[in-house]
Amino acid sequence: MTEKALLTLTEVEAIARNAHAAQTDKAGRPYAEHLQAVAEGVRARGGDDEQIAAAWLHDAVEDDAVSEDWLLRKAALTRRTKDIVLALTRRPGEPPESYAERILATPGALLVKESDLAHNANPARLAALDESTRTRLAQKYARMRELLGLA
Repeated sequence: MTEKALLTLTEVEAIARNAHAAQTDKAGRPYAEHLQAVAEGVRARGGDDEQIAAAWLHDAVEDDAVSEDWLLRKAALTRRTKDIVLALTRRPGEPPESYAERILATPGALLVKESDLAHNANPARLAALDESTRTRLAQKYARMRELLGLA
């Protein structure tokens, strides 16, 4: 029995772009721009290929762009990449403290979340939003950075 070859980063990027193709961010920009920024941020912070792959897929399960079943059973990804994606997948009604604890307990996940938060809290990106949304999100991101020890 031969082991299936792992997806390349180019293939993971294509899957993520396709999975999120119809999605836009809160400012109406193509969602793939956010995924690319997070992946580039992970690379710039010294992340490895498993973390970069997770960056491309970090919102895929949460946004129902791919199923958890696909990720766990069908995706030709390392266990570590899958674990990072699952750690970054918020669960309905989950308190921020529990979410942060799971990220901190998962090797490699903090770097991906740090890049995600950096892009989400980018002043230029937030400037495209109305004031109340901008304020709410800035507070949310600051709180998560605090819980993760990134403040």
